[in-house]
Amino acid sequence: MNSIRQRLLFWQITALVVTSTLGSVLTYQLAWNAFNRIRDYGLEQIAYSVVRHGVRPQSWPPLRPETPPLANAPPAAEAATPDIAAEELAEDLGQFVSQIWTPAGEVLYSSLESIGPPLQVPGFHVVQWDDEAWRIYTLADKRQIVQVAMTSSDRASSFAELVPWLLVPMGLLVLLLSLLIHTAVTKALAPLESLGRDIRRRDVKDLHPLETTAMPEELVPLGDALNQLLGRVDGLLASQRRVLADAAHELNTPLAVVKLQAQLARRSQESQREAALDELDRGIERSTHLVAQLLQMARLEPDVRERQPVPVRLDRLAAEVVAAFSAQAEAREIDLGLDTSDAATVLADPLDMRVLLDNLVDNALRHTPPGSRVDIRVEHDAGRVNLSINDNGPGIAEADRQRVLERFVRLNPQDATGSGLGLAIVANIVQQNGGLLTLASSPPGGLSVRVSLSAHPAGPSTPDRSGETA
Repeated sequence: MNSIRQRLLFWQITALVVTSTLGSVLTYQLAWNAFNRIRDYGLEQIAYSVVRHGVRPQSWPPLRPETPPLANAPPAAEAATPDIAAEELAEDLGQFVSQIWTPAGEVLYSSLESIGPPLQVPGFHVVQWDDEAWRIYTLADKRQIVQVAMTSSDRASSFAELVPWLLVPMGLLVLLLSLLIHTAVTKALAPLESLGRDIRRRDVKDLHPLETTAMPEELVPLGDALNQLLGRVDGLLASQRRVLADAAHELNTPLAVVKLQAQLARRSQESQREAALDELDRGIERSTHLVAQLLQMARLEPDVRERQPVPVRLDRLAAEVVAAFSAQAEAREIDLGLDTSDAATVLADPLDMRVLLDNLVDNALRHTPPGSRVDIRVEHDAGRVNLSINDNGPGIAEADRQRVLERFVRLNPQDATGSGLGLAIVANIVQQNGGLLTLASSPPGGLSVRVSLSAHPAGPSTPDRSGETA
């Protein structure tokens, strides 16, 4: 049962049926008790009526002189007529049976041909007689004892005639309330269905926030969560469209150059073909580097992949990057080295840290002239880990330092060695890992790039994840 409507209807109607059943049982019990009290009261009133206005058969012993005869006492023949019709007797038995006894226990009168139930002490009693249960009330005075009785089965059959009038209204009430509950549940879930229709009608171009002011209070948190999700999806799609547009724009020129260089290499003479092929290799290298950085930028977009921060030894990772770029630095006649560094651990995604260092070192190597020096240093200072890359190249003017952190910004458009993405990728990684990026002038006069991250107190048992790459 995955439907909220079905669950609500099931539990509400079940609760209604259970409550109605308990109410019916309680009503039945109260009505039965009240019915018994009324019938007992009737037996009591009949007994008092017989005592006050009862019959006096001729077979009774004579009254004492001081006791006046009973008023309106019929003759003995009228008190007990032997030729009562069978149906009249049966009708009388369905009401009650009356008996009159002397104080000595002698039967003076009985509405039955037999004596009837045995004499009881004054009060109410339930007696088993003639294979039936009898409800008896006995009343005694100085001259006589009156006993009025009725069978329990006759009383139960009389009450059974009233039961339908008790249960039918309850059944109709359950039916009516079930219909009302169904209608109420349908009306209550209407806003949810309306919200579903609104979302189903939308496409990827229509991701504006949902209107939550008219929503019920219970749906407002859902609406807010959906709006947050729509905002993230819209931002992700916009970012992807922007990356695709930038990639198409930036790849157009390098690919055209590579194509032209290939054509020139094909048409060049044998003596010039080697130089043309070298130029083609450099063009392919630049295009490959640009594509790699575009893929890195795309992977750094929010919600593209789930990051898994772990303790990373930044000093060891820096040593690995220096070793990886040593051949490239030697080819460019640049002195790339790692200064004496502190053992420092940060809590970050290992892939992010490797991409950050790769881009910083690659950017320094590409923009410093041959014979320059690039130094990397990792320092631990007051709960922070500071990563510094210093070079003695041309540097960046202070007015341009914020601008170079944007995508595809090249301060020297004639310089084809860079793509304008390296520092933008670094800034993105630093921001997502809660760090601080600073561009300044290095002591030798070039550029100093400093990344500050929170230190992580990694214990001896913490696994070393510094060398992990994607």
